[in-house]
Amino acid sequence: MFQFRPSNARGAANFEWLDSKHSFSFGQYYDHNHMGFRNLRVINEDKVLPSKGFGTHGHKDMEIISYVISGELAHKDSLGNGSTIIRGDVQRMSAGTGIRHSEFNASNSELLHFLQIWILPNQSGHTLGYEERNFAEERQNRLRLMVSGDSSADALYINSDIQLFGSELEAGLSVNYDFAVGRYGWIQVVKGSLAVSDGSSAHTLSDGDGLGIAEVGQITMIAEDDCEFLFFDLP
Repeated sequence: MFQFRPSNARGAANFEWLDSKHSFSFGQYYDHNHMGFRNLRVINEDKVLPSKGFGTHGHKDMEIISYVISGELAHKDSLGNGSTIIRGDVQRMSAGTGIRHSEFNASNSELLHFLQIWILPNQSGHTLGYEERNFAEERQNRLRLMVSGDSSADALYINSDIQLFGSELEAGLSVNYDFAVGRYGWIQVVKGSLAVSDGSSAHTLSDGDGLGIAEVGQITMIAEDDCEFLFFDLP
């Protein structure tokens, strides 16, 4: 069963410095039909003007992932971490018992474009944590595990029962995914065109579209055009 979430149906927030699209309810955008998908709570597509950003603020009991599409994201937090992440980088922050951080466009001339993703943790009060890693080359023409709730996986660790894959597929190439019994999926297309089929039904997704997946054994994902997307395996 597929649940299609078209890009143009997302919520929106537009400030002088920020253009944001919300796949699920967030901030002043509320839709009781789109409060999240399983333990996936937020996917915001943010475009931030040069030298602007999110000032220091706090989070608690949330697993937060940043995925840079283009530009430079400058991060600082109350753990003492400070870095600039670029295209191909994925950042994971465990807010646990409470963390304060800021996220700014590090450039004074170029737009910052990134995805802000929130995942509900498996319990409250986790130890605070931060990691980042570049997956640009490793996700070419394959599904590359980037974030996982399995601490033994070759990926960033998250305090939640999820697996987050990234892929950049050239037009005409495909990948398959087999779901374990009782697992769900979400696909978020960053750019390009992706056809998704379970053998009996299919959807074609493009920039900003999302797709929830339930009660499916296997899916095939085919890039109709060069395509970049995220794939979540969820409980």
